Amino acid sequence: MPEAIKADPVEILRNLIRCPSVTPEEGGALALLDALLSNAGFTTHRVKLTAPDTSDVENLYARFGTRGPNLCFAGHTDVVPPGDPAHWRFPPFEGAIQDGLIYGRGAVDMKGGVAAFIAAGLDFAAAHDNDPENAVLPGSISFLITGDEEGPAINGTEKLLRWLADRDERIDHCVLGEPSSRAALGDMVKIGRRGSLSGTLTVHGKQGHVGYPHLAENPIPGMVRLLAGLKAEPLDGGNAHFQASNLEVVSVDVGNPAFNVIPAQAQARFNIRFNDLWTPATLAAEIERRLTAAAGNEVRFSVAFEARSSDSFLTAPGEFVDLVVDAIAGATGRRPELSTTGGTSDARFIKDYCPVIEFGLVGTTMHAVDESTPVDEVRALARVYAGMIGRYFAAFGR
Repeated sequence: MPEAIKADPVEILRNLIRCPSVTPEEGGALALLDALLSNAGFTTHRVKLTAPDTSDVENLYARFGTRGPNLCFAGHTDVVPPGDPAHWRFPPFEGAIQDGLIYGRGAVDMKGGVAAFIAAGLDFAAAHDNDPENAVLPGSISFLITGDEEGPAINGTEKLLRWLADRDERIDHCVLGEPSSRAALGDMVKIGRRGSLSGTLTVHGKQGHVGYPHLAENPIPGMVRLLAGLKAEPLDGGNAHFQASNLEVVSVDVGNPAFNVIPAQAQARFNIRFNDLWTPATLAAEIERRLTAAAGNEVRFSVAFEARSSDSFLTAPGEFVDLVVDAIAGATGRRPELSTTGGTSDARFIKDYCPVIEFGLVGTTMHAVDESTPVDEVRALARVYAGMIGRYFAAFGR
């Protein structure tokens, strides 16, 4: 039988949507959660993190229990801008409910997931409210919630995890509540992600008049040649858990508004989403090898890679993944596909501290006008998370 949820995740979600927490603004969302959790017996910490040339960001860590194992639910309350409110069916920060759907910026990405796991956590705390010294608790549950996921992700999850480590606060396993379902709640769970490496390729030429090409060196044919060399062969064929790595050119530019000038240089920007057959270092070396081979002795070029790359990771199927799958199947009737597809998430930081999986709502309307999700699926998601908690402590609890 699916877990029954007494706390109302839909009401929590409506109240979160009403907080205009567009990155980097806290908007009242973390204050709302802080009050809910502290009143339920959680120890809470509001952590403001800073860095030069970036906005200060508020984050929240809350824990119920003092002993391990510590099952953490992670997510974010910041949202992308709503755009022109006039284009929305309902005001984007109203939390309107109509025809079984709740509308609002962040309903899917990812205040819906946050509301669902907060409701499950409140129920867990209520069931143990006569155990203030953690005498019979099977372990702890915690929430790690950032206000910087939709922004530069500098003053959010990555730094908050380091803050926890500095306090000797251990997280044993983590569920990230990002929207992971593809078409129906429970059809997909993310057990890993591909890495990301970005770079800028510059082909160097010599500026001159188009009427005297022998006095100039046009970099554009060289750029075409090098890009063809990069894309001539697949990077790999993928493997059992990961699809093939892919390189995408996202910009080509010479910065030249004139018709009668040969430009001095051409630049192309690219991003590679790569599987666990590569590291950022080995992939960068392969890109340089391909460019050198394509250039021969005829094309002058340089390539620079962005410092903030991310590794691929995989949470290997096993006891933790199995209990997550069983909880999803128990509440939804669906056994999810184990996937590593999609872009990046804050799991790229969490995986350095503990095993992590991602499971949440269907993501088809995230970042869109009229972002919305069925209220029944928000409640079902809370039941899934409650099932995860129960199964987790049955498997790993003391």
